Parts: sequence; structure tokens; C-alpha cells
Amino acid sequence: MGKAERIELQVNGMDCVNCATGIERYLQRKGATDVFVDYASGEVRFIMPPDGGIKLEDIKHGIDKLGYTVVEPEDKAPFWTLERKLLVSAIFTIPLLLEHFSMMFGVEFLSFLHNPWWQLAFCLPVFVLGFIHFGSSALGSLRAGLPNMDVLIFTGSTAAFVYSLIGTLNHNPNYIFYETAATIITLVFIGNLLEKRSVQQTTSAIEELSKLQVQKAQKIMPSGAVVLTDYDDLKRGDLLQVNEGDSIPTDGRIVEGEAEVDESMLTGESEPIRKKAGNELIGASVLLRGHVKMEVTAVGKDTVLQRMISLVKEAQREKPDIQRLADKISAIFVPAVIGIALLTLLLGHFAFGLSFTRALMNAIAVLVISCPCAMGLATPTAVTVGVGRMARNGILVKGGQTVETFSRIQQFAFDKTGTLTTGKFTVRQFENFSELSDEEIKGLIARMEQKSSHPLARTLSDLFSAFAKWSPPLSEVRELRGAGLEATDEAGTRYLLGSPRLAESESDKPLNELLQGRATGFNIFLLRNGQILAALELSDELRPHARELIQFLKSRHKKTVIISGDRREKTRQIAEQTGIDTYYAEQLPEQKLRLIEQLSKETPTAMVGDGINDAPALARATIGVSLSNASGVAIQSAQIILLEGRLKRLADAVRISDATLQTIKQNLFWAFAYNIVAIPIAAMGYLSPMWGALFMAFSDVVVIGNSIRLKFRKV
Repeated sequence: MGKAERIELQVNGMDCVNCATGIERYLQRKGATDVFVDYASGEVRFIMPPDGGIKLEDIKHGIDKLGYTVVEPEDKAPFWTLERKLLVSAIFTIPLLLEHFSMMFGVEFLSFLHNPWWQLAFCLPVFVLGFIHFGSSALGSLRAGLPNMDVLIFTGSTAAFVYSLIGTLNHNPNYIFYETAATIITLVFIGNLLEKRSVQQTTSAIEELSKLQVQKAQKIMPSGAVVLTDYDDLKRGDLLQVNEGDSIPTDGRIVEGEAEVDESMLTGESEPIRKKAGNELIGASVLLRGHVKMEVTAVGKDTVLQRMISLVKEAQREKPDIQRLADKISAIFVPAVIGIALLTLLLGHFAFGLSFTRALMNAIAVLVISCPCAMGLATPTAVTVGVGRMARNGILVKGGQTVETFSRIQQFAFDKTGTLTTGKFTVRQFENFSELSDEEIKGLIARMEQKSSHPLARTLSDLFSAFAKWSPPLSEVRELRGAGLEATDEAGTRYLLGSPRLAESESDKPLNELLQGRATGFNIFLLRNGQILAALELSDELRPHARELIQFLKSRHKKTVIISGDRREKTRQIAEQTGIDTYYAEQLPEQKLRLIEQLSKETPTAMVGDGINDAPALARATIGVSLSNASGVAIQSAQIILLEGRLKRLADAVRISDATLQTIKQNLFWAFAYNIVAIPIAAMGYLSPMWGALFMAFSDVVVIGNSIRLKFRKV
């Protein structure tokens, strides 16, 4: 069996969401998986079937047969762009319209156009452009089994043109409506162009992020010389020089120097951040003051910027449930409209006694004014803008479905350490119960904690790193999820470092007996072969904006809960400081998982956490929210990531997701209401096909414009 291959194509000729859905269905029928088609950008991505049953060339040929064009790298840009088609159509349509209105008002203007043969000559170039443009798309959509908007436009404009041609050949001026056929095509071209440019504005988040990528870097060679190097040539471990005013080329760590860095374009944080040796740098941020020497820690797809772009793309491609409903309605809408148009023609002529000409114009108006595009655009444009706005505010979202689900969250469960608190601990008490020196004890703790990514571990490692030389080498260190660390030295001695619960279960004597007469606030214990060597009490401070966030959530009538592995007293103190009413303390990872399952069954619940022990709960909650400075496992398990670990961004995520869902509902209301009102009006003869074409284009622009408004509106 062959290996599955991810394919990316550029396809021209897609005008609406139904076009994209037609290509998507075609690829799925051919066995492709993970299919994504974006009609606005022309991007098509999918995974080829691994069994080699179909070739890529066959798939490209199939897409071409659907009426679209697969763009090859060597292909030149097509001459007949949408803009040129519109320009030519407008040049020939405007005289026909002027002649039509002059006759309506009894004004003598462009009298030569009273001749139907001249009208045919002016209409023919427009009709040929429309016939090829809309006809190929309509035929392709019918082949794909999903009729699109172009079927209606093609049918309506062709009916008007053919009817007028028959009138010309029969010398009957009452049958001639060349201006109707030309105007329909021209107005739809205008609508398509406005729609294309508007949709491009909704997808600007990815373009803005991509433009941030630095193309050149100043690399420090082993000789000390500084050379200008392409970004693609950078590797991990390279040393770079970054000077005042430069954009930082890629992710790295400062090895020398101090600087103030502006990370607002990536994290949404407006305040410059002071950085010094040992601090992390994010690629594409700007060094405002100072100069540094940095070591490259990530390149390519592993950088924060590329992960952001990847997550935004993935979020924009996933369809929320509300969009799937609109897609199902759009799929049956075009056949339904064609049926209504036929009924309008037949009933108008045979049942209500209208002339065939009048009944036909009413039927054409029904075809032209109907707009399934607006329904198809309602959700993806709003989701695209909402996800992009979140990214600009330092919030990464996995999947468009997440935006819709997150807006329904009624309860937020928080881990305590490193989430509600800073994770920056101080040692309040240190007690040595063994014959080892304090330096040896601290060295052991430092060596063990270097192997953990928990905030508490990082703090202890930093505090005691200078004592590591006093400790014997450790041959193995492994994490005991939710409990602590286990290590073995070269002599086979077993060390444990962790919670009071771990110490109680592993110690050769009860803690109460050992701690008799001493303070009881210890929360970290070091054991050697079951003997307690030392105990520490660590305390951390409340994270900035934690209290304000909880008050905000309460103002939105959201429930808040703490689920912590820490001791009950410390958990209670944090709950009181933040204003959280319910808390669960001394929870092991398995207990956290069961608790989050129970809470999520009762009401949609988001779990906010940062550590390895939070990963199962993050994955099992309705929505998992992780801080970006958390462990890699926690980030992979979450659907929403708050960059720079800034908790206050959770409030922004709530506001933006609510505003996005509100925008989707507004768009769908307009799209459905427009069709419910417009189709009967057109069927009753109160709307000409020309006005129908204008209103049809206007409805798309209203939907897209409302989505773009989400970019700037106050939420």
C-alpha cells in the first residue's frame, strides 16, 4: 500500500460556496480525504488515496471537466479576468440600458438602437461572455450533482436572449428584451467582483500573518563574522545578531544582551516586553530598543508564527453545525427555485391569463433574484473574520466548530497552579530531615526538576540550579502524572519528589509523626528509598487579571470552578481571592478526568489548564483552553490557546466568539428573509429581471459586509 500524500492545488473559476462544495464532493467521490476547498482564494487541499487507485493528473482533468481550471506553476495569468469581463460587458450594456430608459420616458436618444439588429449586435458580446462564464460553471455544478447559482443566471439570461432573438427573426418588437439579458449578466459580474473583493478582506488574517515572516537574518559565523542569510537556510542552534529596529527572524533564546520587544502583532499585547539573557524571543516580533545575540530554537513550521498560520487555516476550514445546515438548504435551493420559476411561467400564462412574454419575464425575475450564495456565505465569512480577529488578539483556535461551541459554554473549570496563579513560586519553608547537607538536598531537587515542564518544577530548577553540582548523577528521571517525579542514581537508589499524598503512600513512617512539633504547610517532599529527606513549602501569587476575569465571567452568568491537585487550604484561599464559589482540591489526574466528564455532561464546560496532569481533562472537556507557555501536551490537548499565557485573553475569546455567532445568525436571517420576501414578489410580477439581478448582487454584499464589520466592531 502506498503512502498518503497531501496535495495543494490552485483552482480558478469558482464563484460561490456551491462551486467549492461541488469540487469537494468530486474529490471525496474519488477517495480523497481531509478535503478543503476555499472558493475565495481558489485554494484546494486534500490527501490522495494511499492505494494509488487514481492519479493526480486524472483528478486535475476531472476538476477541469467540472468547469474550473487547475492553475499550474508555469501557467500565465488568464487574459479574461473577472474585471475584464465586467469592463467589456459594461461598455456594451450601458448603451442598451440608456436606449431602454429613453424609450420609457419618451426621449429620443441613441435612435439607431431602436433597430433590433443593432440591439442584438450590442448584446451578443455580453451574452457570449456570460454564456461561457456562467455556462461552464453551471454545467460543472450539474455534473457534480450540486446545482449552483450560475445555473439560475445562465437559465435566466439565456431565456431572455433566445426569446429576444425569436422576436427579432419574427419582426415582433414586443418579444425583444436584449437589454434584460445583457443587464443580468453585467450586474451579476458586478456582484461577483464585489463579493470576491469583500471575501478577500475576510481572509486577510492569514495574509497579514504571512507578511510578518522575515526573509533575511544576520547570522554570526564561527569566526565571529556577521553575514546576511536567507531565512530558509537557518537551522536550530545558529547564532543571530538582532539590532534595534529589526524584526526578529525566528524563534530563539537570548544568549547575550538586553532589549525591549514589541510582540503586539503576534500576541495582541500592546506593552513592550523587557527581555534579557535566557528569555525566549518570538519570530516576527520587533526589537524596539537594544541589541541582542540570540540562538535559534525553532525554524519553519515549528515557529510560533507558522503554528499560528496553520491553526488559523485549520480553524477557517472546519464547518460549524450551523453552516452544515445552511449547506444542506443551499443544495436543494437551486432545483426548488427552478421549479418555482416554471410554476410562475405556467400558472401566470395559463391560470392567470398573463401574456407569455409577461409570464416569462416574471419567471426570469424569480431565477435571477434567488440567491443561495448569501446562505452559503453567511457562516464561513463570519467564522473567517472571527478566527482572524482572535488570532490578532493572541488567541489561537483549532477549528471553526470551536468558535460556535465555545459561545455555548456555560461553565469554566480552572486548574490552579500556573493557570489562576503565576506559577512563580517562592520557598517559604525548607526543612532537612536527613544526614545530607542542604546543598546536596537542593542539588537533588534541581536535577530532578530539570526533567519536568510543570511551572512548579521550572521554579525549583531555577532556584536550586546552582546546587546541582552537589548532587550525584541521576541515570533516569520520569514524571509520575499528577503526583511528582521518580529518579534513580547510578547505584540504584530510588528518589521520589512530589506531593504530601505521594510522601504519605511511599514513606516508611507517617507524616504526622515526622512533622510533629513543626509547621504543617509543607507541600513538596523528597524521599530516598522510602525515607523522607526533606520538605518544602512553596507559595505562588495570583495571576494578573485573574480576579477581573472571574468577575467578567460571572457578569455573563457563567459558572466558575477550580479543579486542583493542590491541598484544600491553598485551593480555598485562591477561590476566595478570585471570587470562585466552587472548588475541588487534591484531585489526581484520573479524578480530574472523571470530574470534568461529569461537569461536561451537566452543562457545556471549558477546562482551562496548563500542565501535563491537565491534558486528559483538557481533551475530555467540551472545550479545552491552554496557556501557550504551558506544556506541549496541554497545548496539543486544547482547542483554544492563549498566547503568552495571558489569562485576560479568555475574556476576549468569550466576547469574540459570542459576536461571531451573533454575526452568523444575522447573516442567515438576512439570507433567508431576503429569499422568502423576494421570490414571491418576483413571481407576482412586481420586480423586473434587471432589478432582480441588482438586488441579488446586493444581498451577497450585505452578508459579506456584515461579516467584515466584525473585524472592527466593539465587542
